Order: sequence, then C-alpha cells, then structure tokens
Amino acid sequence: MDPPNLVPGLLSVPRITTLLASFFVAVGSGTNYVFSAYSPQLAARLNISHTQLNIVGLAANVGASSSGPFWGRITDTRGPRIPLGFAFAFLLFGYTGIRHFYDVGVEGDSSLSSLSLSLLIACSFMTGAGGEAAFTGAVNSTAKSFPDKARATTTGIVVSGVGLSGFFFSTLAHILFPGNTSSFLLLLSLGTALTIIIGFFLVRPIPLSASEGSDHTVLTTVAAEAEATIFDHGNDSHTPLLNEAAASSPTEEYYVPDARGIELGPPRSSSAGRGRRTSHSRSKQQDVFDGPNIYGRALWINSDFWLLFVILSLLSGTGLMYINNVGSMSQALFAKGNLAYDEVEASRWQVTQVSTISIMNFAGRIIIGLISDNIKNRFGFPRSYSLVLVSSLFFSSQVLAAQIVDVADLWKASALVGLSYGTIFGLFPTVCIEFFGLRAFPFPYFISFYVPTANFLPPAVHFSENWGFLALSPLVGGNLFSIAFGRNLDAHEQGESTADAAAAAVARATAHQCLEGRSCYVATLGLTGTACFASIFLSALAAWRERRKLMAATAARVRIVWEDIEN
Repeated sequence: MDPPNLVPGLLSVPRITTLLASFFVAVGSGTNYVFSAYSPQLAARLNISHTQLNIVGLAANVGASSSGPFWGRITDTRGPRIPLGFAFAFLLFGYTGIRHFYDVGVEGDSSLSSLSLSLLIACSFMTGAGGEAAFTGAVNSTAKSFPDKARATTTGIVVSGVGLSGFFFSTLAHILFPGNTSSFLLLLSLGTALTIIIGFFLVRPIPLSASEGSDHTVLTTVAAEAEATIFDHGNDSHTPLLNEAAASSPTEEYYVPDARGIELGPPRSSSAGRGRRTSHSRSKQQDVFDGPNIYGRALWINSDFWLLFVILSLLSGTGLMYINNVGSMSQALFAKGNLAYDEVEASRWQVTQVSTISIMNFAGRIIIGLISDNIKNRFGFPRSYSLVLVSSLFFSSQVLAAQIVDVADLWKASALVGLSYGTIFGLFPTVCIEFFGLRAFPFPYFISFYVPTANFLPPAVHFSENWGFLALSPLVGGNLFSIAFGRNLDAHEQGESTADAAAAAVARATAHQCLEGRSCYVATLGLTGTACFASIFLSALAAWRERRKLMAATAARVRIVWEDIEN
C-alpha cells in the first residue's frame, strides 16, 4: 500500500488543481458547438450550399471522433502533455485558417473553388482533432486522479466545460464584437490556444492510494466481510475434526481462527493437490472481484460494445445535427414572412440558440453525473440505467422542435437538446468504464522496444483507448443526419419563390437561405425522432444486460466463497 504521506488526499491541492485546470481545458476544447454561431455567415460569405456547409461542420466532428483512439492511446501510455501540445497547434492554426477564408471571401456570384473548399474542410478537421486531443488529456487525468465513488461527478464537471464552451465564446464575441464574424473567429483562435497553455502546465494525473485505485475494491471488501460474517463466532475449541494429527498444530487447514476483518484469501493447505485447487479458486475470485478488463480485439468482438456504439451513434448524431444547424433553423424561422429582415437581429437569434444549448449542455453533464452516482451508490443499480432517461430526453427534444413555428420559442427545443446532449456525454465515459473496465495492462513489447522508458513507467490504463473507439460512433449518426438536413434545406431553397416582398428582402440580405420556416427542416426532425425512439428500447436492453451480468458475478462470488469454506 502507498505510504499515506506520499499520496495526496481526495480534496488536496494537487487533485483540485488538476480538476480545475482540466475544466478550463475542456472549455477550450468544446468549440465545435459554436459552429452554428458563425456558419450561416460563412456560407453566405463563401457562397456555398447548406450541404457543403454541413460537410465543413462535420469535418470538425470527424476530426474529433476519428482521432479519439489515437489521442487515447498516447494519453494512456505517455500522459496528457503530448496531446495538449498538438491541441494548441491544431486549434490555433485551424481557426486562423477558417478566418482567413472568411476574410478573403469570393467575388460576386462566383463559387468557392474545390481546392479552397478542401482546405477549409481541412482547417475544420484540425479544430475537431485539436479539441479532442485536449479533451482526452483532461478527462483521462481526472478519471485517474479520483476514486470510483467520485469519478462520475468529477469527470462530469470536466466534460461540462465542453458544454459551457459555446456559451462562453459566443457570448463574449457578441458582447465585444456584435455581428463581426471575423473577430469572432480570431477570438476562437486565440482563446482556445490560451486554455490549452494553462492545461499544458497544470493538468496531470494524481496517483490514488491502493485502496482507492480499483473500481471494484468495494466488491473485494464486501466479499471479505461476507466471509468474516460466516465465521463470526467465538472459536475457543480446538477439537480435531478428522484425527489427532490434524489438530496438533493451529496452522492446519481445519483449524478456523477468528476471521473477523481478515482479507479474503485461499485457506491453508498441506497437500499439493489442495494447493492447486485453492490457487485456481483464488484465480476465479480475482476474475470476479476485479471486474471487466476488455480492450483491444476483445472490445471489437464484444456485443455490448456494439450495442453502446449504436445507441451513442443515434443519440449523438441527433445532437450534432441540431447543434450544427440550429443557426440555419433560427434564420429560417426568423425569415418566414419577415419584411424587415435584419442581419444583426438574425445573428442575435443564432447566439441565443448556441448559448442556450451550451448552458444546458453544461448543466446536463453535471446533473447526469450526480444522478448516475446516486443510482449506483444509494440503490446499487448500474449507471447504464440512466441511458433510458437520456434517450427519452432526446426523443422529447425532437418532438418539441418539430412543433415550433416561431423563432422566439426555439430556445425551448434548444434547451432540451442541450440538456440531452450534455447528459449522454457526461454519462457514457463512466458507462464505458463499467462495461469494459479501468484496469491496467502492461506495455506491449513493441512499445517497450521503441520507447526504452516504457519499462520504467507504470502500466497503462485502457480507458481512454476504449472510449476513443466508442466515440467513433458519432461519425455514423452525425454524418447521416447532418447530410440529410443539408440536402433537405437545399431542396427547399431550390423550390422557393422570391416573388413576394418578404422573400425578396431576405434574398437581398442573405444567400442560400430557406425562407419557408419550419417546413425547411421538419422532415429531418422526423428522421432523428424515430432514431431516438429506437434508442430508448436499445438503452433498456443495455441496462438489462449489465444487470444480468452483475447478478451472475454476485452469484459466482458467493459460490467461490463457499467453495473456499468447504475446502
């Protein structure tokens, strides 16, 4: 066990410093959610369609999701500083590049060249990959710095910073540079880089004591207490059970001392055969008590991984579709029948939606951590039970959004989407730990060969790598739903008429904007609503499967304890 004076306490300065610094890093890493605050202006400036605009926005999401396993592996094996260094460069140059394209723009009715569009997409990809690198380093360090009883809450605080990012940057830009998209992009470039610099020097994992280091320490403790309870009686008899020789020494296996407080272990044995049996029993105990330890190839062939993958894909895809396009949605509602269309006023409605989503995203990530911790610690249910709640929130948000016809009411749907999106990304990292484990594995040979210092480092933890693979799922749902939204909007734009005065006024003020209000996008909301409804049933299935596994593990634990007693 680690010496008490060498391991900082739960609320010590090093742990709190890591927590706060990780939170600031998360604020800088969540700027993908700000896209709707400037995307309509970017599309108008560069004369690109909604489908092309969605591809630009999706590039950031692809950058985040596809690079997740890579950053996770580096963070697990080498710590957070390397990913944070890359995050600084990617965010700084990514947003600087987007600002350059916006400032240059296109002349007249000309379109953006294929090369320029590709470079714009590459810049967006960099912002996503940089944000994911920073986020991985922050959440990994927090997960390693706090024990299981506080892990969901503390990681929830960190990931809530991602949700707060949109509110922070969009509100600051609206106060300092109202209606100035170029200055907004400059703020994103410099502001994100500054938060990463803070994290580079302050974010680091703080070691836990031996008693706090395992997710399943509580199971081992319960088993030990169970055995102590079985033997909880005064033992003042040394009566031989088989023969005199068996009773001649208090070290023989048939003598049962007072086991109160003794850690669960194999009984003493004087025979080689019994020694082999108890050794095998002890191995089974370790498998049961230590919990899951799934990673690498075993993860990809695990049915629970694919079940969680589909759930996260459907829900996150729905959230990404709404978040990336709520700016266009607010403009469509604002432009419907509006003779006095004003760009600054339209921008204000965009910022309102982004800020609302951001605040509720922030709140959802904290709330779900508290709820899931309470469900597990007080009632003994796995955190996966909360998936049903999250899926229901998503479904409700899509139903509500499909009913709104006035831009003044759109904040209600934005609030519910933000809350739902926050809860899913506040919950899924801890669900990933419960399903697949947070145990350490040794460095593979090839890493030790190429990195000599690896032999002197502690074993890596596979959490970030597992979460990185699971976080690939938004690529599927996000691409599907966002492209569907863009095509739907473009189809309505092509069929609209500019004969009436309201449409003509809007056409003069903006470009590539659907003017038909809710009809511009309601079909896509029907698609995402159906996906969320299906995820409710899939979430119930995931919770049932985990509950069944826990019950089987409990039964195995009791059986092993009695086998040791009989031996």
